[in-house]
Amino acid sequence: MLTILALASIVLLGIVPQQSEAIVIYTGWERHALVGSDIRLSCSFFSWRWTSEDVTFSWSYRPDGARDSISIFHYTGGAPYVDNKGPFRDRLEFVGNPARRDGSILLKNLDYGDNGTFTCDAKNPPDIVGRASSVRLLVFEKESGDQTQLPMTGMLPDCRQKEKALGWSNYPTCSVPIQAGVITGAIIGAVLGLLVLIVVIYYLMRFLVARRVFNLSVSDGHLTPPPP
Repeated sequence: MLTILALASIVLLGIVPQQSEAIVIYTGWERHALVGSDIRLSCSFFSWRWTSEDVTFSWSYRPDGARDSISIFHYTGGAPYVDNKGPFRDRLEFVGNPARRDGSILLKNLDYGDNGTFTCDAKNPPDIVGRASSVRLLVFEKESGDQTQLPMTGMLPDCRQKEKALGWSNYPTCSVPIQAGVITGAIIGAVLGLLVLIVVIYYLMRFLVARRVFNLSVSDGHLTPPPP
C-alpha cells in the first residue's frame, strides 16, 4: 500500500523521469561554392519536445580522401565554440539560432582544400537519440573568361552536378549530349506518332470502303437475303 501511494505521489508531482525519443537531423545533401567565397551550411532538427535550454550542436569535417573526421565546432551551454586547431579555426562563424532549432555555420574564404563532407549532430535533451546528417561541399575556381575549373579531388561531379553549380552555358560539353538526347527522343516520338497516324488512317479507309460496298450492294438488290 505504501509503495502504491509513493508511486502516485511521484506521478502527481511530475518528477517521473522523462523517456528520450528520437530526434531527426536535417542538412543539405550537396553544396557548391567558388574559391574565395563564403557558404552557409544549414543544420536543423525535429523533436517532439520543446527546445531545451541544454540543446547542443556539433559539426565535424572529413576531407576528401581521408578516413577520419575532425571536430570543428560545438554549441553547448548556450555558447558556440570553434575548434582552435582545426582548418576552419579562423574561417568559421556560428550563424544559427538554437531557439529555432537552427545550428547553421558559415564557412569563409573557401579553398580547394575545403572539399569534403561536413556532419552535423544535434541533441535536445531528453531527446538525444538520432542519426547525424551530412552534407558534401564541392569548391570550384572561377577564372577569367567565365571559365570554371573542377575541384581537385578524387571524386569529380558528373555533368548534371557541374551544370547545377555552374549553369548550362558554362559547360557546353555537358549540355550537348543532354540536348542531343532530347532532340533524338523528339524525333523518335514524332516518327512513332506518324506511324500510328498512318495505321489509323489505313483502317479508317478500309472501314469506309467496306461500308460503301455494303451500301451499294443493298441499293442494287444484290445482297443475298437471309434464309427463312
